[in-house]
Amino acid sequence: MNELSDLLLVGLPALVVVGLAAVGLRRRGRRPGTGPADTRPGGPGDGASAASRPSTSAGTDVLERPDTGAPDTAAPEVEADELEAAPALERPEPVAGRLVRLRERLARSGSPLGTRLLAVLSRDHLTEDDWDEIEETLLLADVGAGPTTELVDALRERVRVLGVREPAAVRDLLREQLLALVDPSLDRTLDLRPAQEPDGDGGPHPAVVLVVGVNGTGKTTTVGKLARVLVAEGRSVVLGAADTFRAAAADQLQTWGARVGVPTVRSDRDGADPAAVAFDAVRRGVSDGADVVLVDTAGRLQNKAGLMDELGKITRVLSRNAPIREVLLVLDATTGQNGLNQARVFGEVAGVTGIVLTKLDGTAKGGIVVAVQRELGVPVKLVGLGEGADDLAPFEPEAFVDGLLQS
Repeated sequence: MNELSDLLLVGLPALVVVGLAAVGLRRRGRRPGTGPADTRPGGPGDGASAASRPSTSAGTDVLERPDTGAPDTAAPEVEADELEAAPALERPEPVAGRLVRLRERLARSGSPLGTRLLAVLSRDHLTEDDWDEIEETLLLADVGAGPTTELVDALRERVRVLGVREPAAVRDLLREQLLALVDPSLDRTLDLRPAQEPDGDGGPHPAVVLVVGVNGTGKTTTVGKLARVLVAEGRSVVLGAADTFRAAAADQLQTWGARVGVPTVRSDRDGADPAAVAFDAVRRGVSDGADVVLVDTAGRLQNKAGLMDELGKITRVLSRNAPIREVLLVLDATTGQNGLNQARVFGEVAGVTGIVLTKLDGTAKGGIVVAVQRELGVPVKLVGLGEGADDLAPFEPEAFVDGLLQS
């Protein structure tokens, strides 16, 4: 028994030492901080190289999901975002018939111009006070002094000669006179003919349309809406963001173009030379074989000299390659006489060929159509009917007058 006790006293410590040594060897064979060997496909257990495994940046804690043995089929969220389909391009509404919406709005609101004139002209006996009321109504609607005098004189004569009093006859008479003032004989089409190079050696160039006007009239928005009109007609378009002094103008224009797949040429810095941006836009239009290049210009009107210099330089630079087909002046129809003052300045500086009236659904100011045409001697070609993306329409004199008179 003594010998057995001595053997246990010596052997047990030895077994403990051997056991501890074995545990140490197993631990030294595994890297600190790692779990069981990774036997999933792509892990170190299947012989994949370290280079083929994703790495994490230094200092980033990575929390791994417990390995349940089930295949990992969930795609990372970032990949789902990348695979998300790009939004489809918008399809602008057809251009034909857009002005019908203006007639409907005028009819629903009851145009102050049309309803007041019809009410006075339908009275049994027209006194001088009645004619003064007609004249005041026309002036408040921004028809202008000269056109107002012409209309009142014509109405006086026709009423005296014909003796009309019935509502239908009065309406026909007023429609005839208002339509004559708006002048349906003016050519209101946009000149979008392709141009040839000055030397005649090159192929056709896109039609260049310069859009001018003061900031706040909706000029840049109008350029974007006009691009939609042209796309709806099947034309290819390039936009030029030559309003380089207003930081948001180029972003705004680019957003409009992207919605219908139209490229925008812009500078990468604020305050760049507008003429250089306009030139690059035309050059892009030539290389793309585009039908039309729309150039948005700065709308500063602090002094006429600076405006003349800027627009003059743009015009000279662009004209070296091809003629500018249209210079469209954007006016806010609700500004009245102030809009006419702007029209005078731009008419002198830029050689305006057509007018775009925005916010024409502000019905009390419908007479601005007559006044601005008389002031510049050029027609209203497009009108803005509201805030919608497709609320820009070719101006139709008959539809406009009918909208004013329809109650």
